[in-house]
Amino acid sequence: MPDKIDTLFINCHLATMADTALSVIKKGALAVTGKTISWMGKEKDLPKNFKGRCQKIIDCKNGWILPGFVDCHTHLVWAGSRSNEFKMRLEGATYEEISKKGGGIFSTVKATRNASTEHLFVLAAKRVNALFKQGITTLEIKSGYGLNLETELKILKVIQRLDDHFPLHIDATFLGAHALPQEFVNNPDGYVDLVTQTMLPKVKSQAIATAVDVFCERIAFSLDQTKKVFETAGNLGFNIKLHAEQLSDSNGAALAAQFNALSCDHLEYLSLSGAQKMARHNVTAVLLPGAFYFLKQTQKPPVDVFRDLKIPIALATDLNPGSSPVHSMTLILNMACMLFDLTCEEALLGATINGAKALGLDCSKGSLETGKDADLVVWDIDTPADLCYLAGLSPSNIVMIKGRIHHDEPYN
Repeated sequence: MPDKIDTLFINCHLATMADTALSVIKKGALAVTGKTISWMGKEKDLPKNFKGRCQKIIDCKNGWILPGFVDCHTHLVWAGSRSNEFKMRLEGATYEEISKKGGGIFSTVKATRNASTEHLFVLAAKRVNALFKQGITTLEIKSGYGLNLETELKILKVIQRLDDHFPLHIDATFLGAHALPQEFVNNPDGYVDLVTQTMLPKVKSQAIATAVDVFCERIAFSLDQTKKVFETAGNLGFNIKLHAEQLSDSNGAALAAQFNALSCDHLEYLSLSGAQKMARHNVTAVLLPGAFYFLKQTQKPPVDVFRDLKIPIALATDLNPGSSPVHSMTLILNMACMLFDLTCEEALLGATINGAKALGLDCSKGSLETGKDADLVVWDIDTPADLCYLAGLSPSNIVMIKGRIHHDEPYN
């Protein structure tokens, strides 16, 4: 038992997400010292006079404490609107058809290139704030709406500024190979050369991203082009991630596994052999039900295969302007259960410890365990399953990040 306690939560229930399970502690207590969790267990097991050593005691009024959500896949730095494409899809246009007409990513690229750094920051800050109020304490943000050196660096610097401005932990991922820019439409290999020979070294030298992602798909980059990006990224020391098998089976997941990727994301068309390679190389499967829903997809990711192979299943909002303008993790939890047939426990693990695994942060984030960062949320719910059942649940009661409370209005 630690000698000093900065914050003690009492009269609460804990859903720890430790050991890849919900692991409930009823009538519990949790102590925080500095930035980390220093004790947790049954409240009745607190030593005598322990409360007298605590600087702050919070009565959770029978609420539930869960680790903060980890949103491990977003594209939230962009300018412009694509609500017109939403109307087009309602009229029957497909994602690929819109893309071929210059819409989709290309319309966002144009608006983002023309936006100032300050304007991009203001727009993105509103989105981060919305996610934060929904209980998200760790966040990944990708670039990819620049598709030239100047704008990709601009986006990554905005992400860096967001990380400085907000209490959340924010990881930046370079997604220069998100789509083929129109100026390289007849020279895709030339653009890949730009990404590998110019962009990646610049991103590395400025230390403004920790991972590299590629959209490996028939409307984006081929297997060989993806491999070339991965080889350069790996040599530079970046973590590897991949948009894989969303619209077709391109065997991208197998390639990502070969490079020991942290995660493969989407995976609706993943083959059994690709899944087996993911399992062999400990690659996390990131499912994105928001995009599945907005694109009206029908091919579901092979959840039973993930279960059989014990591949960790993570969930993320995929917040982006075209295929998943979703700002709520609890809505994603509900979608994952309703659309992908996940259990509530699987969904909650997906938004916490498995999301942390997808970012390589599971040693410090994603579960309630002594020694881990005190990133936690207090919810006024009857059971953790309510976070899946009550789709788009209103903002959380208390959010603590690294031992500091940032939102505690209901208990003032």
